[in-house]
Amino acid sequence: MAYGIKNVVKIDPLAYNIGLIGESGIGKTTIIKEMCEKLTGSNDGYLFLECGKEDGADAIQGINYINCREWSADYDEIEHSIGFEDVVDDIIDNKTTEYPLLRTVVIDTYDQLINIAKAEVIEMHNRENPDKPVKSIKAAFGGYMAGEDKAVDMVLEKLWNLKRVGVSFIIIGHVKRRDQEDMFTDQKYRLLTTNMSIRDFNAIKTKLHFLGVASIDREIVQQKTGKKDNKGNEKMKGVVAKESRKITFRDDSYCIDSKSRFADIVPEIEFTPDALIKAITDAIKAEQSKSGKTFEQSKAEQELETAKKLKEVAKAEQVKKETKKLEDVVTQITDYIKNNKSDMDKIKPIIAKTKELGYENPTTISKVEDAEIVLELIS
Repeated sequence: MAYGIKNVVKIDPLAYNIGLIGESGIGKTTIIKEMCEKLTGSNDGYLFLECGKEDGADAIQGINYINCREWSADYDEIEHSIGFEDVVDDIIDNKTTEYPLLRTVVIDTYDQLINIAKAEVIEMHNRENPDKPVKSIKAAFGGYMAGEDKAVDMVLEKLWNLKRVGVSFIIIGHVKRRDQEDMFTDQKYRLLTTNMSIRDFNAIKTKLHFLGVASIDREIVQQKTGKKDNKGNEKMKGVVAKESRKITFRDDSYCIDSKSRFADIVPEIEFTPDALIKAITDAIKAEQSKSGKTFEQSKAEQELETAKKLKEVAKAEQVKKETKKLEDVVTQITDYIKNNKSDMDKIKPIIAKTKELGYENPTTISKVEDAEIVLELIS
């Protein structure tokens, strides 16, 4: 058979990998929350994972969030926290039952998530190499960036496992200005980009469909100070006359590290959830228009396809849960036999019932209901 299919552009903005990085305190968490609420129509349609030492959710009324201070940790009701790995696995295992409306998770912030992943990698190395413990990620698993790469791989694996059950992701991050050098002219320029290591950031940037950079646009005018310099000239000073927040998706000067995989994205927008939704939606519509179908036709078809996929996810969830339950019950039976192997009066009824149900021994039981019948003999 011949492989390959023609791609169909997804209509749902939240079906894409989205990133928003920007200055601290500019309102990144708030605007993403408002965007998600408008697109999902529900507080349960999104979930903020407040990673590491990030606590931006504390200042936002009504935000749906969970703290993920560590990579792996049990749920703490007082701290409202759980391990990042644990909440992701819970979503994957229970998507259609516990998280039926969830469409996206928001990583707030991505740099903090990478930090807790690196801490986990150090612990993993020390568990696997107790005779050669390390304290630094650079020394983990032989060094030469192996530890850093493992941390990134762990994060990406979890995010893509979420996508397999229909949950996309949005990342939030911080920025700083870096001095860059043009590779052709050797001229230096300043770039507004991530505050993370470029290596760590590029690992996720290359996989984003949209990356907006939030910044403050200031209009500075020169005002007289009423003072003169030693030549008798009026001293002037720059004063901010007006400032506004903006999000950049495309920067022709290449001084802002933004990105879009959609050719028709608007270069710059005002910092509002409505403008953000419109920019992403318009870019999608422009690409979808090349399909020969109306936007409404594509939307209806994709909604049916999404519903079909959710049914498949629900079926897979049920099979996984039944398999786990069967394993747990069979383990209880076999543990009982091991603990009482010297007392055949206790074991004989179990073996007899197992054979009566059509199995050679308890480890071959394939149905939960049969395993529970046998378990009743020892309960």
